[in-house]
Amino acid sequence: MTSLQPDSAEEVRQIEAQAAPTRFARGWHCLGLTRDLGDGKPHAITAFGTKLVVFRGEDGTINVLDAYCRHMGGDLSDGEVKGNEIACPFHDWRWGGDGRCKQIPYSRRVPKLARTAKWQTLEQDGMLFVWNDPEKKAPPADVTIPHIEGVGSDGWTDWHWYSTVVHTNCREIIDNVVDMAHFFYIHGGLPTGFKNIFENHIATQYYRSDSRPDLRGGEGPQILGTTSVASYYGPSFMIDDLTYHYDYGDQRTILLNCHYPIDADSFVLQYGIIVEKPAGLPDEDAVQMAVALGDFVKMGFEQDVAIWRRKARIDNPLLCEEDGPVYQLRRWYEQFYVDVADVTPDMVDRFEFEIDTTRPREAWNKEAEANVAAGRLPRLVGITQ
Repeated sequence: MTSLQPDSAEEVRQIEAQAAPTRFARGWHCLGLTRDLGDGKPHAITAFGTKLVVFRGEDGTINVLDAYCRHMGGDLSDGEVKGNEIACPFHDWRWGGDGRCKQIPYSRRVPKLARTAKWQTLEQDGMLFVWNDPEKKAPPADVTIPHIEGVGSDGWTDWHWYSTVVHTNCREIIDNVVDMAHFFYIHGGLPTGFKNIFENHIATQYYRSDSRPDLRGGEGPQILGTTSVASYYGPSFMIDDLTYHYDYGDQRTILLNCHYPIDADSFVLQYGIIVEKPAGLPDEDAVQMAVALGDFVKMGFEQDVAIWRRKARIDNPLLCEEDGPVYQLRRWYEQFYVDVADVTPDMVDRFEFEIDTTRPREAWNKEAEANVAAGRLPRLVGITQ
């Protein structure tokens, strides 16, 4: 893909973009909450260019299989859970969580080749993960999803969960890991610190911000800023230890940002939030706070989605000094799209980069002060016009 040719002899930067990869990333992908997927009914998940069926058997185990029956192609997600097996609605072939056909009620025996694809699963912190690997290898012991502090404890709320479909390639969401400037222009933050560290399968963003004077005001608690440590563990699951600093004190939250690909040009974006309950705050009020913060986070994600839906895919972004390490991040991300034998040191070796926020802060403070003096709000995608 290239832009239009220039009208003059002056050289113009051309946008370069290869087709999105049809291979899907190696790693753990969160399909959703076990409370939604483990209710004893079959659930259809369109992911990795195919269709999956998720079901919990009577033994309590959640299983994930290819959705299409190897007999005559019936959709198992339209079937019924019978004991520990999923029964095809077409001819009642019974498939176990190990991928083997366990019985055919009308037949004397089950064919030896009656096997379907089984996806390795992980149930953790109220979520269901599946392992995807084009090479069909088991996950290495050191490639894990860490347990999340507070989940399931009395001191934190339960998950407040959102899901939406985004019609673009997954790489667009990954780019946000290094994108400091968009926090000001899209989300209304005022970044005061920004650093990235990539190492092995983990990519981390350290972020601090103040509140903008042109967005303050109104009744109720006033937010003074945020502190965030957000890490991707593999290609698709990010845990953000996020603290909101209010005039009355700090409010700690855990924000999840995760996705799984539908196909090369669309993915399911999911985000969840739990909130640490302030001392002395009744549970009902804490839940309401989680909902309010969740809605606030949802608004931020929808701002990103609005950009992703209209932007061009670009392989050769033209960067300035205060932009983050986009190319290095994409090199880190590439490790999940090649065979393990083809992973190179520059994809996994430790890399650190910190942006000097002095110049951006000066410019952004002037812009915010001008807005205050003029009595106008900044233009933020999806919030102000």
